[in-house]
Amino acid sequence: MEKKILNFNVGVLGHVDSGKTSLAKALSTVASTACFDKNPQSRERGITIDLGFSSFIVDIPSHLKESGCDKLQFTLVDCPGHASLIRTIIGGAQIIDAMMLVVDVMKGIQTQTAECLVIGEILCDHILVVLNKLDLIPAEKQKISIEKMTKRILLTLQQTKFAGAKVTCVSAKPGGPDSHIVEPIGITDLIEAMKSFSYIPDRNSSGPFLYAVDHCFSIKGQGTVMTGTVLQGSVAVNDNVEIPSLKVTKKVKSIQMFRKPVERASQGDRVGMCVTQFDPKQLERGLVGMPGLIQISFGVIALVKKIAYYKLPIETKSKFHITSGHETVIAKATFFGTEKNLDIKNNFIYDHIYKYQHELLDHSKSLDDDKSELKSLHQFAVLEFERPTQILPSSVLIGSKLDMDVHTNMCRLAFQGKVLEVFTDKNYHMSQLSAVKVCKNKSKDGVVERVLNENEVIVKNLLKKDTNIQLFLGFKVLLSTGEEGMIDGTFGQSGKLKIRISGGLKDTTKTLLEKNFTGGRKKGKANTVQQPSLALKETEGSQFVNVTLSFKKFVFSNDKKMIQA
Repeated sequence: MEKKILNFNVGVLGHVDSGKTSLAKALSTVASTACFDKNPQSRERGITIDLGFSSFIVDIPSHLKESGCDKLQFTLVDCPGHASLIRTIIGGAQIIDAMMLVVDVMKGIQTQTAECLVIGEILCDHILVVLNKLDLIPAEKQKISIEKMTKRILLTLQQTKFAGAKVTCVSAKPGGPDSHIVEPIGITDLIEAMKSFSYIPDRNSSGPFLYAVDHCFSIKGQGTVMTGTVLQGSVAVNDNVEIPSLKVTKKVKSIQMFRKPVERASQGDRVGMCVTQFDPKQLERGLVGMPGLIQISFGVIALVKKIAYYKLPIETKSKFHITSGHETVIAKATFFGTEKNLDIKNNFIYDHIYKYQHELLDHSKSLDDDKSELKSLHQFAVLEFERPTQILPSSVLIGSKLDMDVHTNMCRLAFQGKVLEVFTDKNYHMSQLSAVKVCKNKSKDGVVERVLNENEVIVKNLLKKDTNIQLFLGFKVLLSTGEEGMIDGTFGQSGKLKIRISGGLKDTTKTLLEKNFTGGRKKGKANTVQQPSLALKETEGSQFVNVTLSFKKFVFSNDKKMIQA
C-alpha cells in the first residue's frame, strides 16, 4: 500500500551569502529542474538569482499523525538574498507554510535579513532561525559567540510575531564553497527542529484550481512542462487548464511530484505539470487555473497597512511597486480610510463614505501615542496599474520602493494589503471606480464686496471666474461675523456671487460693513441712475467680512459631484 505524504513548504530566506543554497543542498535528497543555482547567471555571479526547489522526506512526527499521513515531505523554496531580487523573494514567500531564516553567525541581522523578516511577518506565522557558518568560529569561542548572537536575534524578534522562535546552529558547507569537507555540521539537529515546528497546513482541495508557475520548459515529443505550487483547489490528469497571459487552454497530460508520477495534485503541493505543447519562453512565471477563473486586472482596491520599518512618508499619488505572487507592477496609489469599524471580510463596502488621506498613517505609532480616534481606523488604497496584470481577489500584496538604492540601510517595503476589489474593465474609471465614495474636505474663502440689502450681499474671490457655478447653487456659506448664507446665483460676468442671508445681517455686521463701504448713486450707461448700493472702500485699517464655503468633493466621481455635511 502506497504511503501517504504530507507536503510542507518551507521558504529559505536570508541576506545574500548567508549560505541558504548550501543549506538547501545539505538537507535535500531530491532536486527539481530548477534548484541549486542551475541558472547560468547564478553560476557566473556566484549568487542565487532565482527560486530553487528541492525536497526531503522524514517519518511523520507524532504531533502530525492525525493528518493520516505516514511521511512528511519538506519542500524547500530557496529564495535569492540579493537586495535587487526582492520581488523574487516576495513571490517565493507567498507559496510557503513556514520560513527558515538563515543568518550568518559572524554578521548577524543584516539589511536583507530584516526585509526577509518583514516579508515573513506578512506571509507566514511560523519561523525557525538558523545560524549558519558555525565552523568560522574557533571551537573554544563557539559557545559564547552562539549565546551572544542568539540573544541579539531573540531581542530583535521580540518586536515581531515571532517572539520566542527557536534558534539552531549549523555549518552547511564547512570550510567554504571550495572546501573538500563535504559533511555538514548540525543538520540532524536542524531536521529535528524542522519537524518540531511543522504543523498540518490548512489544505482545501475543493474550489477552483489555481496554480503559481515559476519555471517552464519543453520536452521534445511530450509537451511543455510547467513547475509550480498549487495555491488552491486540485488538478488531475486530463483536466483542462487556462494560461490567461497567453489566452490559451491546455490539457494536462501528466503530473509529477519531485519526479514521481501522480494522478492528482492539491493545494500546497509542489508539482510539475506536462501539458500540450506551447512555447515555454512565453511563460516565465504567472498564474494558471481553471478556465475562466483568472482575469486581467487594471487596478485594485486593497485594505492596507503601513509597514512600521519603512521610514519615509507614503503619500497619495506616489508610485509604488506592487507585488502579488510572482507578479510585480508599478501602480499609482490613492489612500483613504474611515474611523468607523466596518465589517470588512473579503469585500469592499461601496455604500460607505470614506475620508481622503494625503498619506498612509502608521497604526503602530498611533497606538503608542494613544490616539484613540485612530485605533479602529480602516485604511484603503486604490492602486492604478501602469500595465494590465494578474491579481486575484483576497490575495496578499506588498507595496515597495524597489527603485531605492540597493545599498541603502533602509527597509524598502512600504505597506502590505489584502485585495478586496479587482478592476477588470479597461474603462474602470467610468464603470467601477466612480462608485467608490471617497470625499476630500475642501474650503474656499471670499470677501463681502458690497451689500445689496439686509438679506443679500455680493461676494468676490470665493470661486474662480471659469468655475461652473451651477454645481454650487444652494450651497451654504458662513460669514466671519457668524451669519449663515446660501449661494443664490452669479452677479455680473467676473465670477462674483450673490449670497442670500436667510436671517438677515446682524446689526453689528451692518455697523462693521458701514465703516468699510461708501454709499451713493452710481451713474451707469447713458447716465442712467442705478439703485443705491454699498461698495467696498479698501482703506487702511478696514476690517473685511470674510465668507467661507466648506464642502466635500468625491475624488473619483465622473461628474465632479460635491456635497455638504
